[in-house]
Amino acid sequence: MSQAEATYNTFIIDRTFEAPAARVFAAFADPRSKRRWFAEGQSHDVERFAMQFEVGGREESAYRFRPGTPFPGVLLEASGEFLDIVPGQRIVLASTMSIGGRRISAALQSFEFSEAGGQTRMRFTHQAAFFEGADGPAMRQAGWEQLFGQLQADLAAQA
Repeated sequence: MSQAEATYNTFIIDRTFEAPAARVFAAFADPRSKRRWFAEGQSHDVERFAMQFEVGGREESAYRFRPGTPFPGVLLEASGEFLDIVPGQRIVLASTMSIGGRRISAALQSFEFSEAGGQTRMRFTHQAAFFEGADGPAMRQAGWEQLFGQLQADLAAQA
């Protein structure tokens, strides 16, 4: 890929959570809950996580990779703006990601929630431009699958 080229990709993840829609939506809306399942991880240390959950609000995070990872000591930063929020039903976020101070992607992320017999069906649509040095669509999708697994575990632990 040349300096000017980008890779464009859209993927959809459909997931069912063993919790009511109000609890699943709250896990995205509450900064403490979201930090717990979304930001904290075994391969990095959280340097910053802040979220203002409202239309026009920002979500900012910064992580430093730990030794033993492919990028030890490197800073990964994500910045986003909430474009649309319909309580209990939908969240739309536009975001960028940088690694080591270099922008690697820009994305539109849509989360749609519906109640189904005490469970929550969520449809996640990720549309992105990946720039030179980016992780790419397959790794990004795998990352989101892992995050949704962490969300399911967190919902079960908080039940």
